[in-house]
Amino acid sequence: MKTEGRNAVFELLKTDKNIDKILLEKGAQGTLGRIFAEARKRNIRVQFVDKKVLDKESAEGRHQGVIAFCSDYEYASIDEIISAKTQHGLIILCDGIEDVHNLGSIIRVAECAGANGVIIPSNNSASVTEAVVRISAGAANHIKVAKVNSINRAIDELKKANYWIYALEADGQNIYETELSGNIALVIGGEDSGVKRLTREKCDFTISLPLKGKVNSLNASVALGIAAYEVKFRRAEPAKP
Repeated sequence: MKTEGRNAVFELLKTDKNIDKILLEKGAQGTLGRIFAEARKRNIRVQFVDKKVLDKESAEGRHQGVIAFCSDYEYASIDEIISAKTQHGLIILCDGIEDVHNLGSIIRVAECAGANGVIIPSNNSASVTEAVVRISAGAANHIKVAKVNSINRAIDELKKANYWIYALEADGQNIYETELSGNIALVIGGEDSGVKRLTREKCDFTISLPLKGKVNSLNASVALGIAAYEVKFRRAEPAKP
């Protein structure tokens, strides 16, 4: 698997993942210099190459002068995500997110908000690819992502682990008027279809974000970001005087 881009590769170097080699553009400076120094500390092979070599290896031409090669992305199990429990669990379920840009952004939001993990279905969904890792700014290397055969069965497992399941949909109860306590799993639906009917029926609550403009929906990752940080805000300890 290739990881492209300065932020994504730098974040990759912070993990314990096995990195086979790194290609760096000749004349590396700034962040690229920091990447080289970090790679040297870990005894990772670094090759300095011309930009045209990176262009040829790059999937989208957005390598920013660096590409790292490592093993394919390793998915976690749902049990690993559930067991990685903090004081209050927060898990994100993607119900048919097919766009890699949205999945990458969702993973980035989930990691920044301190979620325990992200769960995606095996079918009709984007997977964690090189592009997703890059778009997540390397967050995919720091958070557990599980791929499951059925989101609905995953919901059943989360309920057994004492999670409340909240579907994010346009016609739900106002999130700011909803109690958000205990272990919470947020379900975000596909770009066009939203949360599937059967999945929504399995959820304990349906919540929405109040919209004041003329556009009737938010991008999936933006909606998740607002909801996840509202959950985080509710759980924050009061500031000390």
